[in-house]
Amino acid sequence: MNYTYLVVFKDVASNLIWWEDFKVGDQADLGRHTFTEAEIVAFGRQYDPQPFHVDPEKARQGVFGGLIASGWHTCAVGMRLMVEGTINKTASMGSPGIDNIRWLKPVRAGDTLAYRRIVLESRASMTRKGVGLVKHRWEAVNQHGELVLTMEGWGLFGRKN
Repeated sequence: MNYTYLVVFKDVASNLIWWEDFKVGDQADLGRHTFTEAEIVAFGRQYDPQPFHVDPEKARQGVFGGLIASGWHTCAVGMRLMVEGTINKTASMGSPGIDNIRWLKPVRAGDTLAYRRIVLESRASMTRKGVGLVKHRWEAVNQHGELVLTMEGWGLFGRKN
């Protein structure tokens, strides 16, 4: 094996965030995203083609009084920000799933959501040596300070030792 490769890999691994680095109560801002009508409609057409996500005219006549982003769209944006801001810097090993998602307020074109993550729980895996589990809560707040999304789920992360 190439020695240079091993040195580079060791340097990358030493800069990773490991399971032990996540502390209960820690919070981190993940970033912001402004939703546009075009992307709301495009996402809705491809993944959640309900009238209030894809047809502005029908949406105006509906229960929300206008076009809104799919809840899955708000989650997908949060996932992108989580990967860019956290996951790509960790010894991530995926996730066993999400426990809880709540869409608390509609997200409309022009809304800017600020996402953050909070560490709720952390424990070593009982069945997989070298693996730790971290339960995060994601929150997204709109430009009016209103909580619009919460999501809780577990991530699997490599342990240092």
